[in-house]
Amino acid sequence: MDLFPQVLQAVAVEYGFVLAYMNDGTVRRFDARPLIRAGGVFAPLQDESVFRKTLTVLNDTVAWDISGKRDPADCIDIDPFTIQAMPRIVDPLAG
Repeated sequence: MDLFPQVLQAVAVEYGFVLAYMNDGTVRRFDARPLIRAGGVFAPLQDESVFRKTLTVLNDTVAWDISGKRDPADCIDIDPFTIQAMPRIVDPLAG
């Protein structure tokens, strides 16, 4: 049975990089830097503080709650299939 990919937790490990903890038990490393550099809708994330403080999970994927309203229709989010296609890594936060 194939699972629809869902992000359960998103953690900024360094500016531009997100660890995405998936519902299939994997951890994916997402590099948002190309999107941030491109600007447009991602322009607010050029501020590292905004990148880190607004990172969350909305719509079952990596998202940035720029408005602070926790409104899934009012966020910057990444397609969960895009996140699932990112490199699988060993959880560096596991202790």
